Amino acid sequence: MILLKITKYVLIVSFLFGLGILSCSHQPKQLSAEPTSSIVFRNDSISRLFDVKLANKKAVKLDTFFKKLHKFSGFNGAVLVSQNGKIIYKHAFGFSSFSKKDSNTTQTQFQLASVSKQFTAVAIMQLHEKGLVNYDTPVYKYIPSFPYDSSITIRSLLTHRSGIPNYVYCLDKIVDKKVPMSNDQVVNLFAQYHPGINYLPNSRFSYNNSNYVLLAYIVEKLSGMNFRDYAQKHLFAPAGMSHSFIYDPYKSDQMATAAVGYMPRRNGFWQVPFDHLDGATGDKGVYSTVEDLFKWDMALNSEKLVKMQTLNEAFQPAHTFKFATNRNYGFGWRLQLMDDGSWLTFHTGWWHGFKNYYMHNNRDNSSIIILQNVANRALGRIKVAQSILYPDKAWYFMSGEGLPEELEGE
Repeated sequence: MILLKITKYVLIVSFLFGLGILSCSHQPKQLSAEPTSSIVFRNDSISRLFDVKLANKKAVKLDTFFKKLHKFSGFNGAVLVSQNGKIIYKHAFGFSSFSKKDSNTTQTQFQLASVSKQFTAVAIMQLHEKGLVNYDTPVYKYIPSFPYDSSITIRSLLTHRSGIPNYVYCLDKIVDKKVPMSNDQVVNLFAQYHPGINYLPNSRFSYNNSNYVLLAYIVEKLSGMNFRDYAQKHLFAPAGMSHSFIYDPYKSDQMATAAVGYMPRRNGFWQVPFDHLDGATGDKGVYSTVEDLFKWDMALNSEKLVKMQTLNEAFQPAHTFKFATNRNYGFGWRLQLMDDGSWLTFHTGWWHGFKNYYMHNNRDNSSIIILQNVANRALGRIKVAQSILYPDKAWYFMSGEGLPEELEGE
């Protein structure tokens, strides 16, 4: 009898202890959860594939290429290339300011232009993981004043399939251009003037800045934080991006160490000024360095920001055009279809004299990060850098489409 009672007691205690563990395992997770053991194992396995000799050979070729690009095509900026989670090449060229003759470095801050959109997308994904955002919920559920019907969802905005007009153009004659715009102002002016829709929502892809300004506005309303502050706390800090920020027209001191944007002219370079559009966030405005973007790349690979399952959904295109690099889009990333059926993830950007390219390949934890503060045609030869990183795919890169030309003001 005594043995039976002891056995029952042990079983009861074990059962209650098990319930305690189970309940603890279901506590809500923070925005920046620790990477799962499977991701740590995956990344460790990928890093073991790193070949020092091969990496050095690629570094020599990359250095030769970018030095020639600087000399003959006017490349002016910074570059970082990584593979298997390790940096194989980084270098800077030219000046961050031609008037001051300050040299660019790998820690110089560049305006990322539309490369900024992926930060907005990740912010939405973080809120999705917390159960605050459903991709297929109509936008008006989050923005009651939104003047369009329920067919336009969060997913429509993320994938540029909403059909709403671009605020850069449709509000051009309405806004006071002496005052920096805000996301609140964009939303209020859309509600007040109800600019006409461009096409039937979700029927096709059309790249549009309004989508990402609205997404940033939704992040602000659901988090209770200004988007600049949200990005600093939940995006930059968890990734270790200590030299990154979102431009604020009322904080001129933050630009002290940032590069100046230029357009080439016959007799030199024209410094592109800021304007009223620089006040809006979500579609552009992030300033970062190639080294900080490498940290961002590694954070995406390590689940420091969102789960890999969540991120993988963002890498699925809304459309799957075989030869339409400029039309396949996920959540904040453009997608290039490779010969093996996989999707290469990247984004370009062009704004106020800055012209950039960022390729993120989480399959082998590799990246190509190129930031320029002279908006010339140097990036038109990006295929060479891709081919050096992936020599077995050189034939594919060199024969494929060129990069989409992000339009100034996009």
